Amino acid sequence: MTKIGLFGTGHLGKIHLKCLRQTPFDVVGFYDPNPEMAKAVESEFGISCASSPEELMSQCDAVDIVSTTQTHFKLCKMALENSKHVFVEKPFVKDLDQGKILMDLVEQKGLCFQIGHVERYNPAYKQVADLNLRPRFIEGHRLAQFNPRGNDVSVVLDLMIHDLDLILQLNPDPIAKIDASGVSVVSDTPDICNARIEFESGNVVNLTASRISMKNMRKLRLFQQDTYISLDFLNKETQIIRIEDELSDGSESMDNGMYINTNTGKKRLRIEQTDVQANNAIVEELTDFHESINTGKEISVNIKDGYRSLELAYQIMNSVDKGLKNL
Repeated sequence: MTKIGLFGTGHLGKIHLKCLRQTPFDVVGFYDPNPEMAKAVESEFGISCASSPEELMSQCDAVDIVSTTQTHFKLCKMALENSKHVFVEKPFVKDLDQGKILMDLVEQKGLCFQIGHVERYNPAYKQVADLNLRPRFIEGHRLAQFNPRGNDVSVVLDLMIHDLDLILQLNPDPIAKIDASGVSVVSDTPDICNARIEFESGNVVNLTASRISMKNMRKLRLFQQDTYISLDFLNKETQIIRIEDELSDGSESMDNGMYINTNTGKKRLRIEQTDVQANNAIVEELTDFHESINTGKEISVNIKDGYRSLELAYQIMNSVDKGLKNL
């Protein structure tokens, strides 16, 4: 059985601990530098806290890193140098130089390295992931009520990076231009940001992320030739609206659709409300990580994916900084 150790037992770390117990992994222990936190987790989950990161790594085959972003690089590097497979939450490091070092190490060691971009496993996205979509325009809103957790990094790295990962999956073309703006309201880094990303193909993405909203929202809207797709990650719903030619027999059934007149004739608007299957996205991604280690299955979100998202996030943050300096 593959042994795994957990680093970090904050809010998300505890969720990971519960989820790991629903996977084939053998959870051998955890490490948290906070003695009070460690004692509480030992009592609640009945597992031991290692005295040091080195001790925990000596006991396991793989690590699950859910500690603060500032600690990711050190722990990932230590794990790889000790031939441990790595699962690490996004953003996997805090800067691009660290990302390059880890990419080289992963290539040298030939180990599994998966990044926790959990929205890849959201049922709303899974419904369309295999449809070979090529949206010409994407609009996204990821809004959250204020929470002091995660405020040590920009909202771009905290929230928007989820959508950056997805749009890079949907738009493989090179990026031509980025315009972004953002402001700090309650923390030392931007709390709200809007980014417009233009691809060389002409495709355009407009994203807004905020952690100071009155309500929560996590939506992407995709527009392409004859199709509109709405993805609601919060409610795990997918709606697809297709514009089709009029039925050949001339009938105008209103079942699951309606008819409109266009410059090219009468068209049928067909609305598909997909049946989304409930799931535990974190259990699924950790189970995939286990399969990759033991069967050679392709990593679902590999280090190159993580680096591309991080690189785009920094391009957006640089655009924000440039705009603020010009004020």
